[in-house]
Amino acid sequence: MPQDRQWPESHAEQTDVLPVVPAHPGGGHNANEVTQHIAPQQGAHDFPTQQIAVTPPGPPGDGAGEQGDKGKGRFRKPMLIGGAVVGVLAVAYFADLLVTSGDVPRGVIVAGVEVGGLSHSQAEEKLRSELEPRLTQPVRYTAGDVEDSFDPREAGLRLNWTETLDQAGDQPLNPFTRIGSFFSDREVGVVTEAEPNQLENAMTGLKNRVNEKPVEGNVVFEGATAKAVEPKDGQELDGPAAQRRILGGWASGTPLNLPVQSTPVTITEEAVQAALKDIAEPAVASPVIVRGEGADGTLEPEEIAAGLSFAAEDGKLVPKIDQKKIVEGVGPDLAGTEKEGKDAEIVFDSGAPTVVPSEDGNKIKWDVTLKPLLEILKKDDSRELTAEYEKKPAEITTDDANQLGVKEVIGEFTTGGFKPDSGVNIRTVADEVNGAIVKPGETFSLNNHTGPRTEAEGYVPAGIIEDGAPGEAVGGGISQFATTLYNAYYFAGMKDAGHQEHSYYISRYPEGREATVFQNPDGSSVIDIAFTNDSDTGVAIQTVWTESDITIKLWGTKRYDVESVTGDRTNFVDPETKEGPKENCHESSGSPGFTVTDTRIMRQAGTGNVVSEESRTVKYNPQNNIVCKGKRGD
Repeated sequence: MPQDRQWPESHAEQTDVLPVVPAHPGGGHNANEVTQHIAPQQGAHDFPTQQIAVTPPGPPGDGAGEQGDKGKGRFRKPMLIGGAVVGVLAVAYFADLLVTSGDVPRGVIVAGVEVGGLSHSQAEEKLRSELEPRLTQPVRYTAGDVEDSFDPREAGLRLNWTETLDQAGDQPLNPFTRIGSFFSDREVGVVTEAEPNQLENAMTGLKNRVNEKPVEGNVVFEGATAKAVEPKDGQELDGPAAQRRILGGWASGTPLNLPVQSTPVTITEEAVQAALKDIAEPAVASPVIVRGEGADGTLEPEEIAAGLSFAAEDGKLVPKIDQKKIVEGVGPDLAGTEKEGKDAEIVFDSGAPTVVPSEDGNKIKWDVTLKPLLEILKKDDSRELTAEYEKKPAEITTDDANQLGVKEVIGEFTTGGFKPDSGVNIRTVADEVNGAIVKPGETFSLNNHTGPRTEAEGYVPAGIIEDGAPGEAVGGGISQFATTLYNAYYFAGMKDAGHQEHSYYISRYPEGREATVFQNPDGSSVIDIAFTNDSDTGVAIQTVWTESDITIKLWGTKRYDVESVTGDRTNFVDPETKEGPKENCHESSGSPGFTVTDTRIMRQAGTGNVVSEESRTVKYNPQNNIVCKGKRGD
């Protein structure tokens, strides 16, 4: 019977009794025979009409009739039985169809729960009672080497009960399918709903737990012992496939097997063993001797191991030497064979410049010395290296210093009136700068020369100007040194390479001719002071300090006589009264702001001819009256 045939909704068999057919002369029918056609109601199935011949009893003794009845009697009984069976099956089919109409198809299982034959409401109730406790339990999974679980609620997973049952379909009309459902089961998947953002976050969490980078094979050292690191492939979660598997099977109550993709290693176990046996183990089998000039150094196995490592290249482990660690191991043994170079210096012990001779250095060229080390480490004997040395001339030789032309004072300036704490910082920076040499064409920067000015370098907290008000910071007072340096190179005729005046005028400094400096706590420069030696001879800086003042002298070959002409103060601005900072507040009386112009006139030394006139206009803000909270008379 074709599978797509549809049975009638009511399968009641109908019998039609046809008129008596007269006997035909010479025909095969007896004159007294009556034929009835029993035809089932014709429907979509178009069943063929069954014909059953029924012969009424004839007169006794009619031999011909008896013989005919006996021949036909042999087929009448089986045909009646067959018709009865078909009728019974048809009645049973329609009865089952009527009884199960609207139910879940027989044999349906959802997530391990048998719901076949139940009404939709009964099936949903059974599913809820058996599955809902399971839906809040952690979902266990295996993904390659990882076994773990996740919370379905956090992943935003839930079941759609109605659609889950709807996909089971309706009761089948095909009689063979209905008969087969008595003897088979059919698993129907659940219909899952998921909150997209939660599911995406859950998948990200799964990847973080499942994904494993490959562990490349390697050789490492524990002390002086070489050990192999076995390679292990990594894995990555197949995100799209894993998500589909989770959505389809998370409610089953059985662990999920999530698909992963392997990320293979590049270094095999064979490559590891080759590096171990051929390089690593021989390398630390015994020391290496480094022959120096007048002394030898010993590179012990532990020191060799500290400086030897392996890197993956083209499927092999390639040995690498860490020169810094090797030098740390053997360098102290050979330190006495080296000599640091020393530049020539200009000192002022006698009040006049004196050249302290330079000294050339003698340093080991470690890159050349250690170049054959890898080959030496493979040997069983003759494990020796010869140290290669390099003569390093001083950057400023004795001849350079003598030829700098440092023979006379070309500019000097003195300031005083600082407090004791500022004096500590001024003396500290003066000692750092004293004797500095500025070659022709070079630029001297105060911040670059001293580096960070912190307590570690001997500086202390002292007064500064912060946001227009007195304050305190480590290194305070250096601005007085900067002002002194500025005026010294101003009168030496040096080229200004950058400076900045204070925001308001400080009376102990010359107006229009002063400077400030500032660094961040990490030592980085914010405000600097610098000058360029634009002469043909060198310049040496001498600093002289006392408890009350600081003097800076620039020595070189005199070129100019310098004059400073300071104009009148103009554009006065009255001060305001403001509250000082909450911490380290210092009250002060204010002073008006003003504008002033200074002109530097440089004349050729010996002739008096004016070489240049340079003017600089400075605007000073008013110095406000600073009051500290709680100290005002009101």
